[in-house]
Amino acid sequence: MPVGVIINCLAVLTGGFLGAALGNRVPGRLKTQLNMVFGLCALGMGINTTVQLANLPPVIFSVIVGTGLGVLLHFEERITRLLTGLRKPFGRLMRVDGAADETEYMADFITVLVLFCASANGIYGALDSGFSGEHTILISKSIMDLFTAMIFACNLGAVVSLISIPQFIILGLIFCLATVIYPLTTPEMINDFRGCGGFLLIATGFRIMKLREFPVVDMIPSMILIMPVSALWTNVIAPLL
Repeated sequence: MPVGVIINCLAVLTGGFLGAALGNRVPGRLKTQLNMVFGLCALGMGINTTVQLANLPPVIFSVIVGTGLGVLLHFEERITRLLTGLRKPFGRLMRVDGAADETEYMADFITVLVLFCASANGIYGALDSGFSGEHTILISKSIMDLFTAMIFACNLGAVVSLISIPQFIILGLIFCLATVIYPLTTPEMINDFRGCGGFLLIATGFRIMKLREFPVVDMIPSMILIMPVSALWTNVIAPLL
């Protein structure tokens, strides 16, 4: 049973509704400072997973090529248009103070969407949970997600809670596929996968803190490339060097 996935999704659902209920009652200074802390935590999680990579060249290759594919396929632009299209049916759940805030609103929403649905810890946690029944990674992620969803929902509205739906679908699917995927992997592939995800977490941390607008959605294809590229490096390229 995907206990870790369920706990993680419930954390986002609960945090989103609590944040929307609190709304403007949370001091602006507290929101700003906590966002900086959330960004720092994402950076810390990213650095922690990045240093565990087994082979740096395939990770660098996957991040660069994967991001290039994401940009060419307009991943982030397509998701932004999709989210903009949801403004009408879910308008009451979204909190936007004016047209001038539209771009910033969508940028923040995409940031939390990636953080909750496509982070390395979430994907690896779902894999590990499905294979071994160990839910520690996802439960640890849930603690951060609860408070992150709460703070972001103060500005974005209750729509943050809806992220728990695609989050459950994505992580639940990974959990179910774990028994098929995990036996095909090696420890090196798993570590490179986590290292690649660490780069996405670092980029997300910078984005949360509004220091750099990394194209985190466009970087997602690198998570698909890294395992086969890591296997190719380990079994074919590295022995020739």
